[in-house]
Amino acid sequence: MTKLKLTYTEAVEELEKILANLENNSEVNMDVIAENVKRATSLMDFCKKQLHELDEDLEKMIAGLDN
Repeated sequence: MTKLKLTYTEAVEELEKILANLENNSEVNMDVIAENVKRATSLMDFCKKQLHELDEDLEKMIAGLDN
C-alpha cells in the first residue's frame, strides 16, 4: 500500500477538525481524547518540520540573491 504524502495545508485542516471535535464534544471518552491528542501531536511535529524546511530554503534563496 502506498502512503500518500500529507501536505502542510492538509495537516492544519486536520488539526482544526480535531480541535473543533474536542471543543464541541461534551462526551468525555478518554480513549478518544488520547487518540486525538496523539494524532494532533504528530501533525504539529509534521507542520513544525515543514516550516523549518521552508525557512531553510528561504534563507538559502536570500543568501543566493546577495551573491
